[in-house]
Formats: sequence, structure tokens, C-alpha cells
Amino acid sequence: MLEISHLAFHYKKQNILKDVSLSVGEHECIGIIGGNGCGKSTLLSLLVGARKPHQGTISSTIPGKTIKDFMGYVPQDNPLIPGLSGYDNLLLWYKGKKKDLKKELESPAIKMLGIDSFLKKDVEKLSGGMKKRLSIAIALINHPSLLILDEPSAALDLPCKADIARYLKAYHDDGGSIILVTHEEAELNICTKVFILKDGRLVPTDPAIRGEALVKELTV
Repeated sequence: MLEISHLAFHYKKQNILKDVSLSVGEHECIGIIGGNGCGKSTLLSLLVGARKPHQGTISSTIPGKTIKDFMGYVPQDNPLIPGLSGYDNLLLWYKGKKKDLKKELESPAIKMLGIDSFLKKDVEKLSGGMKKRLSIAIALINHPSLLILDEPSAALDLPCKADIARYLKAYHDDGGSIILVTHEEAELNICTKVFILKDGRLVPTDPAIRGEALVKELTV
């Protein structure tokens, strides 16, 4: 599905990413963890095409398709446009016809996010959890087979964290692939592989590792 080979990226004189390689297959959930400032968000921005690597390649392994053809992205920061309602934000990113959006909103995948009750509200009136649910719905509305998320549960309350973890599990169980930057154990539990981003490289680790052992892996 996705092949990442020897990526490098620097900012001014600082080497953020030195040699990052990763293969992502169908129905995989890849967890990426690491300390603050290690380059996790930078890596995702390269994968979705927001930045260009200084070295290395990112390529689709699906014949006839580019990465943008099958990818949905949920950044850490709020990507929604203020002054528009939740529905208008969805409509802005929807690639189909306006008349078909209502049918999409009735799909089980979108229904599970529970966005119906606040779609008519302006974005600035939504809570942090509502905005995150809406951002995930926007990423999913065009039926991506790969979902890329940057700490989707950061700064949310416990019930909302649990809801998002439950949704991601359902998406993965339904055959979707995920690349997920997270430190939430409920989200790590979904992951089939876990990597630590350290010293500019991805280092594989035991996906079942938790607690003090995980902290040690991050700090060694």
C-alpha cells in the first residue's frame, strides 16, 4: 500500500529525520511513538505531501493509484474552517456530488462518530471533542483505505478518547489501514506494529510493551 524509503528532512541546521524507512500493507495499523520534538508530526506531513523530503521516497504500491487517491489525514491541530458550519466543512472536502452527501452521512462508519447533533452548528461553537470527531469524519467521507492520524485523542476527555479508540478499532476491523502517532494505550492496543521515532529513525518495538518498560524504550 505504502512504501517509505530512506526519508531525510532537516530544518535549518537540525536533522529532524535522518533515515526513515517503513512499509505499510493492507489491514495494518502502524503506531508511532516518540518524545516531544522528535519529528513525528514532520514525518506525517511528508507522508501526506504537505512537505517534501530532502532525501528518500514515498510511493504507492497500489497499481494505478497515488497516495492521495486512498489516503485520509487527521492532523493534530484543528483543520476546520471557522465561520462555517460542521456540514459546510464536510461539504468543502467531499469529492462527490452535494446530493450524495446526505447518503454518506447515513453510512455506519460516519454514524458511529456521532456528528449528527452538531453538524448545523458553527465550528467555533463546537467543543474540542466535537471538532476532532468532525475532522475524522472529513478524513473518512471519501472512503480512504489508509487513515493517517496525528495524536487524535490529545487534550480530550476520557469518554471522548475511548470513543475515538473504539471507532479506530472498528475502522481497522473493517479492513482499513492506519498510521497513528499516539501515546494512548487504548490506541496502541489497536496497533499491529509499533515503532519508536528516535534519533531521526524508526525503531521497531514490541507492540505489547506498556508502562515503565515503554518509558524505558523511549528514553534509552
